[in-house]
Amino acid sequence: MNAQESVPAPAPPVWNIANVLTMVRLVMVPLFVVFMFLPETGWRYAAFAVFVVAAVTDRVDGELARRRNLVTDFGKIADPIADKALTGSALVVLSLLGDLWWWVTIAILVREFGITLLRFAVIRYGVIPASRGGKLKTVLQVVAIAVYLFPLPDPLQIVAHILMGAALAVTLWTGGDYVFQAYRLRRKPQSGEQG
Repeated sequence: MNAQESVPAPAPPVWNIANVLTMVRLVMVPLFVVFMFLPETGWRYAAFAVFVVAAVTDRVDGELARRRNLVTDFGKIADPIADKALTGSALVVLSLLGDLWWWVTIAILVREFGITLLRFAVIRYGVIPASRGGKLKTVLQVVAIAVYLFPLPDPLQIVAHILMGAALAVTLWTGGDYVFQAYRLRRKPQSGEQG
């Protein structure tokens, strides 16, 4: 073993650009909510813009963290919290304003928080990685919410409903898949166990 191999790589600082973008996204959530409840149509466009910018930061901070080796434990926790805060608040606000059926919001939120709790419950058996379906779910949710937020004329509202229907279907399907993965992980013999 040479001297270079014995020195571990320094841990990335917690306050790196990826984590700062995550925190900016969290700060944008209350701003988005306030804009949604202001009466003039111009504020609805502002809320749409804030949502889209926040959604883009989600993509950017993840890419930066991976490419520049800036992945931290703080980021692993804060990033999904920021994601769920953004999409969850958007769904609740849309339902409060009568733009989206409450049962859709409740179904999505129960799935999101249920799977998060499930992941924590089985973490000692292993990690359930994000699947392609889970990534598709996130994209569909963001696009569907963005279309709802943009003040479309009534005849075009069907586009928002179709997109949200697709998002809901993939959300529930991937939720079932994660439950199945958790069951398999739990049933898998652990090292040191006989059988």
